[in-house]
Amino acid sequence: MIEQSPSFFPAAGFAGALLMCGSLACASALEVPVPTITIYPGDVIGDNLLIDKSFPAQAGENWPVYKSRDSLIGKVARRTLLPGKPIPLNSTRDVEMVRQGRPVTIVFQSGGLTITGQAMPLQSGGIGDVLSLRSVDSGAMIKGIVQADGTVRVSGP
Repeated sequence: MIEQSPSFFPAAGFAGALLMCGSLACASALEVPVPTITIYPGDVIGDNLLIDKSFPAQAGENWPVYKSRDSLIGKVARRTLLPGKPIPLNSTRDVEMVRQGRPVTIVFQSGGLTITGQAMPLQSGGIGDVLSLRSVDSGAMIKGIVQADGTVRVSGP
């Protein structure tokens, strides 16, 4: 006779999860952060604006919503976020490092060569966003990636 430990069997659905957890609440709930008050577009999300709320695990695991407070804090709301409702992943953005119409420093680097200049962004963006810019010197249209220090890295042709 072959003896197998309980951990060998994949949790046999819901019943297996109950046996491993020991309670119905553990197996059927998922805690996700939700706003405590209405958060409007442009508002920065702080820890004081969030609470954790339980939702059914079966549905909640498949929702494209934030499941961690840490990943939300410091983000900016793109749309109105209602109290008690899960926050969709596409309803927030990073803080804008570059603002449309405000000159920025552009940086081109290749090996030991570094060239800097000024450009006018045609849209606002946060770290990692690809932006269209107009060179102040030549008027040429260029694209670049917003860096953490507020500069925009451009690449060669």
